[in-house]
Amino acid sequence: MFARQKQLSFSKHAVKPIFLGLLLSACLAGCSTSPPHNTADACEIFTEKDDWYEASQDAYKKWGVPIHVQLAIIHQESRFKQDAKPPRDKLFWFIPWFRKSSAYGYAQVKDSTWDWYKEKTGNRWADRDDYEDAVDFIGWYANVTHDKLGISKWDAYRQYLAYHEGHGGYQQGTYKKKAWLIQVARKVENNAKRYRAQIAACKDKLESGWSLWPF
Repeated sequence: MFARQKQLSFSKHAVKPIFLGLLLSACLAGCSTSPPHNTADACEIFTEKDDWYEASQDAYKKWGVPIHVQLAIIHQESRFKQDAKPPRDKLFWFIPWFRKSSAYGYAQVKDSTWDWYKEKTGNRWADRDDYEDAVDFIGWYANVTHDKLGISKWDAYRQYLAYHEGHGGYQQGTYKKKAWLIQVARKVENNAKRYRAQIAACKDKLESGWSLWPF
């Protein structure tokens, strides 16, 4: 009887640290997928998300689309939210209805465009809520934009217009009738310029793997 009580007591004590460990793991997993705290500062973004810089650098080397353009597009599309989706329309002004499109993830890519990307690149296991895949998509799409439309990969303003309207829409000049979109594209351009200056200031530390935090 005493041995049985001792065994039960031991089991209760053993379960507690296991439970706490699982809880901590869940917390860490949730923290790792949350948006960066300061999405306006590229150095802070890459310090907090320490594997993102390498992913963006890989996309740059592969497609030639600079990191600051990648960041500016993601900032505009999702504010770095992993599972971002377009808002739902409202039925009778208050009943949640269907979403405006199938866009999803960091880069807000539609189902059909994502399928096109996977087919052309062979990256069939790519996920829109994976940062590495999202920046690879942006690099690939901007590269296609460059080949089709002749837009520089460093031109955040025109790249974003083609990104938003599609290559056909850009060729037809659909953005010219959308003053709001032109304003948004200018904001993307300005964000790209800011990110570029920030990356230049902390590039050495980013590439050395040192922490940018003062502690």
